[in-house]
Amino acid sequence: MSNGKAFFIDTTVCTACRGCQIACKQWNQLPATKTQNWGSMQNPKDLSFDTYKLVRFQEHNGPNNKPVWHFFPDQCRHCVEPSCMEAADGEAPGGIIIDSQTGAVLYTDKLNEMNSDDVINACPFEIPKAQKKTGDLAKCTMCVDRVHNGLLPACVKTCPTGAMNFGDRNKMAALARGRLTQAKSRFPRATLTGLEDLRVFYLLADVPKRYYTYAKVERTPTRMDRKMALRKIGRSLKGLTREWDMINKLTG
Repeated sequence: MSNGKAFFIDTTVCTACRGCQIACKQWNQLPATKTQNWGSMQNPKDLSFDTYKLVRFQEHNGPNNKPVWHFFPDQCRHCVEPSCMEAADGEAPGGIIIDSQTGAVLYTDKLNEMNSDDVINACPFEIPKAQKKTGDLAKCTMCVDRVHNGLLPACVKTCPTGAMNFGDRNKMAALARGRLTQAKSRFPRATLTGLEDLRVFYLLADVPKRYYTYAKVERTPTRMDRKMALRKIGRSLKGLTREWDMINKLTG
């Protein structure tokens, strides 16, 4: 695969119209989510099995005590080296794959063979969400069906302000760096995230923590609890046993 594809999301021009959020639901034929007033303009409250894209709202006191809004269009980051795939490979090989044309991280039916919590816990951005009744997992697919046919992802196609951008990863990285240079005059604390190891880059006007807890995460090795570790050791021992039996058959 070449450098693949990437999103560049410029939050400095995002108006939180939520067109991207609705377009994602429409294209993926996802049902509406029942919402309630929980003290924020943001709805629904979080991503879910039926919501792949969510514009998060944060309100802060700005200069002269005036309110300042920060909008964060949240979605799967399509990691270049996905920790969720690492978690799945031992228990459900082929359950999570990387699309050869785009680099999109995709789930397959084979993922149903493993505990969904193991995949959820492996993601540093808390993106994968399980269906309550079945435990099946879902998230953003980068609209690979559209991209393979020469179309933009639905969220990018519908964005009226240019906040959502999509294309070759190296071109999106160059666009992001150029926009950062322009933004610095208006937003001295502006920063970019994701250029090193993700396929979703964000231009933020302020420090990441003012947008969302997981706006920027320091990538660490796959998180693993005691049960996951024991299962991984058990799988390794079973594999060694099979290999030993095979050697005995060949040499016997």
